[in-house]
Amino acid sequence: MTIDKGLPLGQFRDLIESHGDLIDFVKFGWGTSVVTKDFPAKVAVLAERGVDFYLGGTLFEKYVLQGLFEEFRDLCATIGCPVVEVSNGTIDITNDDKADYVKRLSGDFRVISEVGSKDQIKSETMAPHLWIRYIQADLDAGAELVTLETREGGRGGICRSNGELRYGLIEEILDAGLPLERLLFEAPSTELQTYFVKRVGPNANLGNIAVTDIVPLETIRLGLRSETLLEFELRDWEE
Repeated sequence: MTIDKGLPLGQFRDLIESHGDLIDFVKFGWGTSVVTKDFPAKVAVLAERGVDFYLGGTLFEKYVLQGLFEEFRDLCATIGCPVVEVSNGTIDITNDDKADYVKRLSGDFRVISEVGSKDQIKSETMAPHLWIRYIQADLDAGAELVTLETREGGRGGICRSNGELRYGLIEEILDAGLPLERLLFEAPSTELQTYFVKRVGPNANLGNIAVTDIVPLETIRLGLRSETLLEFELRDWEE
């Protein structure tokens, strides 16, 4: 998943035409879709190239906070969103309520949920067993993928405020028997991308990828960059 923070239309079109085959999803970050005058044209570009998109979960949270959930559903239907994101990273709704929203939307859309708070203290004090429980609850409710939060800068959620990955938390999540192909790890930095490719595999679902990092990430996945060159030469990925 790559994140569009407001690229001009021409650059966006060039991006999708050149690298659309390397992109599974474009996420229009937080509420940028509301203030992007060329948003309909961007959606058309994605449709032409067969690239799926969704609106940032913060926009979902704003609608829910204002008591406008049905209006959010109508908005996504009108736009033609193939996917919607459901999160509670900012607003104060329980994870059970979030899972209920996932269930309510999954009948009409493919749903990607998100686990982890944008509040660093809340995320760092949430025990690993709760991360695992909330991930499983969202999957059970119908989420196609569950995103593990790091924020755009890689300094929240599964990362500490200094950008360091919470390795113990990740190991507990990976050892919990969850379907790894349905986890989407936010990995905005080369260090995070490299770690997850090595730890999970070259097909790890990675998100919050900057538009300038799409091709570099592909080289990491293929062992065409120093960070993973030896992994691909010495390791049997079939195991």
